[in-house]
Amino acid sequence: MESNWAADNLRIIRTLMERSAIYRRALAPLMFLAGSLGTAAALIGWFARVESPRAFVGFWLAVAVLTIAGCFLLLRRQALRDAEPLWSTPTRRVLQALLPALAAGLICSTIALFKLGAAEQKTATIVGLFCLPLGWIVFYGCAVHAAGFFMPRGIRLFGWIFILGGCGLFALGSPEAPRPPHYAHGVMGLFFGALHLAYGIYLFCTEKRKNET
Repeated sequence: MESNWAADNLRIIRTLMERSAIYRRALAPLMFLAGSLGTAAALIGWFARVESPRAFVGFWLAVAVLTIAGCFLLLRRQALRDAEPLWSTPTRRVLQALLPALAAGLICSTIALFKLGAAEQKTATIVGLFCLPLGWIVFYGCAVHAAGFFMPRGIRLFGWIFILGGCGLFALGSPEAPRPPHYAHGVMGLFFGALHLAYGIYLFCTEKRKNET
């Protein structure tokens, strides 16, 4: 039984390594999509004055659901185009690596959404517009870093940017009112918008150079 389990794991790891280049190509459009939605959401939240903590959390949870749905549809289209199964064993392994940290962020967000209404204004502002966004960033970085063990090394470095960036902003402390709503949308736009776009451009340019050589 143990030898079969080891052989199966070895086969999956070998398949993942063989598909690393494919995953790299697939990541670029996903990064562009996530970055575009993150940037647009930050601008909409800023100019539409989504300022209350509960409204902020609900707004960005809706953006997260929309982004996940968009990425799923994009992956499905790529799988159909390449005549590959969408839910292959390697894909399930990558998803299993992503899920714990993403689920933790979602659970914290759901709890906060119900608790913020009963909290006093100052506490709600600190939690909803400072702690929770930075928590999302760190959780997301952990999820990306975990998935990076099945993908090219660059995705793990990308995850570290989120982890260190979120922890660094925690260390700087909460800004004084009335900046928190603008600060929170700006932070979300920077990490979930601009950084994804930048990484997508990097992947696209490096892949293009490889194809030209």
